[in-house]
Amino acid sequence: MQVVLLAGGLGSRLSEETVSIPKPMVEVYGRPIILHVMDIYSHWGHNDFVVACGYKSMMMKKFFHDLYFMNNDFTVAVQDGNCALRPNRPMDWNVSVVDTGQHTMTGGRLRRLREWLGNETFMVTYSDGVGNIDIEALVAFHRSHGGLATVTAVQPPARFGNLELVDNQVVEFTEKVLKQETWINGGFFVFEPEVLDYLSGDDEPLEQAPLAALARDGELFAYKHTGFWHPMDTVRDRDHLNQLCASGDVPWMKMPSPGAVGQLPQAFATNV
Repeated sequence: MQVVLLAGGLGSRLSEETVSIPKPMVEVYGRPIILHVMDIYSHWGHNDFVVACGYKSMMMKKFFHDLYFMNNDFTVAVQDGNCALRPNRPMDWNVSVVDTGQHTMTGGRLRRLREWLGNETFMVTYSDGVGNIDIEALVAFHRSHGGLATVTAVQPPARFGNLELVDNQVVEFTEKVLKQETWINGGFFVFEPEVLDYLSGDDEPLEQAPLAALARDGELFAYKHTGFWHPMDTVRDRDHLNQLCASGDVPWMKMPSPGAVGQLPQAFATNV
């Protein structure tokens, strides 16, 4: 199953980094975050990727063109340039890098990929959000409800402490609070090809009219993920993900092994 990585935005909230590189190239523990996202899918055996780039697309193309050599060690004869590759880390990926336009919105980027996707079920996610998503269970859930689209619903990471008040007295202070009733769009979509018919033009965000129309038609369902998920929208987010890795904890790679699908969560229609 092909995996589309939406990787063309400006990343303006991370401008300290994205003034010189595309957002998916911002590093988390020495590797561009897009590779961490691809690791999640690869863990589940999905190694066929389509990168929908835009902003600084030439840099993205060069990165993936050179990734084979960057991912391995080699000896180079400087006199004639001959290289002897010494494989270091196997990476059985097939990556198509497609320039979908610098100012194209997410729905438009996906629409431009129609000829790359064929007529089969495919997956889509953002290149700047990681989570220990059980992709096998996600796909099984998608097939179980029979709709055209599945979005992974996640609970947003807590960013502020919480004060519990009785009158004017603080009775409890909680450093981090997760609102259990709050669900947001976490990416990690599964789409049938007919979803592309809901996309009308380059200036259309996937997250607005297309998903709303799918919800109205009863074709959009949400897979509830209660495990780890975190976006990289700001420098603070980047630093937090780096700190997790530095501590030896990479929570987005703490997943069950393929073939160990648990009980499927209940579907619910949503207009994320």
